[in-house]
Amino acid sequence: MAVTVDGERDILGLWSGDGGEGAKFWLHVLTEIKNRGVADALTVVCDGLKGLPDAIEQVWPQAVVQTCVVHLLRASFRYAARQHWDAIAKALRPVYTAPTEAAALERFYEFAEAWGGRYPAIETLPEPLPETLTTGVLPTGAQVRPLGGRRL
Repeated sequence: MAVTVDGERDILGLWSGDGGEGAKFWLHVLTEIKNRGVADALTVVCDGLKGLPDAIEQVWPQAVVQTCVVHLLRASFRYAARQHWDAIAKALRPVYTAPTEAAALERFYEFAEAWGGRYPAIETLPEPLPETLTTGVLPTGAQVRPLGGRRL
């Protein structure tokens, strides 16, 4: 799925494979998408599958690659007991809803201070935080190149 610069959603396709989702598979999929008219991608949000960021870089070298918020949250739960998941999710909400990167980092440090003592590994969330996570907007100065009236 993609969102155009005009805010329209577009289904790019569905692929099924033989179970292997490595760099070769993703390079094939992304090359096919590019060959069908998606000349450039500004931001690609993915779930951290091995090989996907490398394939994205080969096809769209200037694209920003980041892990989606849901997967970042799930990754944080990996380090905590199930009984604390709801509290951790609530404590992380101010991070990903912050209006600026500085505010998001401040909220993250507060989160780490509150939970890092009990679960030190939980402080391993990425830093710097992904740009769309911390600002809710695409990177400044990013350029999208039109192709046949279709811009992604």
